[in-house]
Amino acid sequence: MLWGMADPYATLGVKRGDSEEAIRRAYRKLAKRHHPDLNPDDSGAADRFKEINAANDLLSDPERRARFDRGEIDAEGNQRAPQGHSWRDYAGAGAGAEAYGGRGFAAEDLSDLFGHAFGEAAGGGREGGRGGRGRDAHYTLSVGFLEAVRGGVRRVALPDGRTLDVTLPPGVRDGHVLRLRDQGRSGRGAGAVAGDALVEISVAPHAHFRREGDDILLDLPVTLKETVLGATIEVPTAKGRVRLTIPPGSGTGTRLRLKGRGVGDGHQYVVLRPVLPQGVEPALAAFLRDWTPEHAPDPRAGLEDE
Repeated sequence: MLWGMADPYATLGVKRGDSEEAIRRAYRKLAKRHHPDLNPDDSGAADRFKEINAANDLLSDPERRARFDRGEIDAEGNQRAPQGHSWRDYAGAGAGAEAYGGRGFAAEDLSDLFGHAFGEAAGGGREGGRGGRGRDAHYTLSVGFLEAVRGGVRRVALPDGRTLDVTLPPGVRDGHVLRLRDQGRSGRGAGAVAGDALVEISVAPHAHFRREGDDILLDLPVTLKETVLGATIEVPTAKGRVRLTIPPGSGTGTRLRLKGRGVGDGHQYVVLRPVLPQGVEPALAAFLRDWTPEHAPDPRAGLEDE
């Protein structure tokens, strides 16, 4: 048995009465943690990720979730046979006869009952009867920060074994939902069409970059000498490395703009973070003992006990 297969609620770590939002949050958290691309050395990550997607596919659909809670379908979405009665309970109860607690079953009632018992949709609806439309399938795709900024095409494997090529528009945001037409679940019956695949993008955080609107920020470690005397250095951006000039006298938190290096028409801002040398620097210590700054702000001004 694969991880979490028995109970989709247990797979996502939620309870039966939890809200749709709670289920969505739990799914996104687990999808990020167990995505195979983020766990290349874990041979079981792909199976866990598949089970997480299958559980979310069931619980994110209110109709299927309700049917699972009522015991009408199992954790894989397969129809369960009616419990407590067999076909013999209805045999011989002709048209208009009283059966099963006093209710009269006509021929169409029996057809509907046994159709559901063997996984056939009774008529149209989202599952689709003749000419019906299949259900939409919901997925989460985890992408890297730079991949989201630059855009591209990702080939992803679905829980049912199919693969899809997902086009990421440049600058796609975390939580954005891409609709892939006719890539959802197949409809049932002649002339039925498939539903859509709804792919929610989950952007993984970057070790150095962060996003504010269409701007990208980078905390850049610099030496004390570079901030005091100025320097020209090479820095990374989402669109490649560039040369950056640090003006003399730049302090902690100084923002320097790299025009057009953000998302779309946005910019990249480099935030200077001076790093003091480790260990003893005799020359620096001797200088500081005799140095009286012209501007000496109190770095702890406004710091209160409460």
